[in-house]
Amino acid sequence: MKILVIEDDKESAAYIARGLTEHGHVVDRAETGRDGLFHAGDGGYDVLIVDRMLPGIDGLGLVRTLRASGVKTPVLFLTALGGVGDRVQGLEAGGDDYLVKPFAFAELLARLNALARRPPLQEVQTLFRVADLEMDVLRRAVSRAGRRIELQPREFSLLEFLLRHAGRVVTRTMLLEGVWDFHFDPRTNIVETHMSRLRAKLNEGGLPNLIATLRGAGYMIHTEE
Repeated sequence: MKILVIEDDKESAAYIARGLTEHGHVVDRAETGRDGLFHAGDGGYDVLIVDRMLPGIDGLGLVRTLRASGVKTPVLFLTALGGVGDRVQGLEAGGDDYLVKPFAFAELLARLNALARRPPLQEVQTLFRVADLEMDVLRRAVSRAGRRIELQPREFSLLEFLLRHAGRVVTRTMLLEGVWDFHFDPRTNIVETHMSRLRAKLNEGGLPNLIATLRGAGYMIHTEE
């Protein structure tokens, strides 16, 4: 693998680079966030090892910038910040894995190998248009026939799930798992209640219904006018 280590601690960076080189990997190093961004920007590496606490641009800012630029190289955050909140921040910034210092080199190597085996990321659709309905996932915006529709978070997630499966039957179980993260049936009408509220908002003003109920099967959002 070709690996870029972005670490300002020279001793740590040298230790990592030496160990990876001994295992047959090609290793480049960068000591600042700005240098790391410059080297990683062309996407020519198999994996990036990024320290959270970097001079200039910190690790989170570096990875956010790379992701915004379309660079999908797997990122392993390596840092002394080991709290749950720190790990969540790293993953939400676009990191793929998180290893806390001090660490065993064998674990670092295993995690890098696992990241390298992952299939390339697929483009995730963030803009949907069905008939006169539009949803922009990034802007959290929904409109129909040019009219802005205000949805509650769960209603938004429900509509997004339906749109990602447009033209296909979506069962109640799929919605419970995909929208509510329930892996059991709560034996309530939670799906039906939210579906009714969502339909009322989408169909306001007498607009035709886009979400069909298929008795005994589930729901399907129409893909044609």
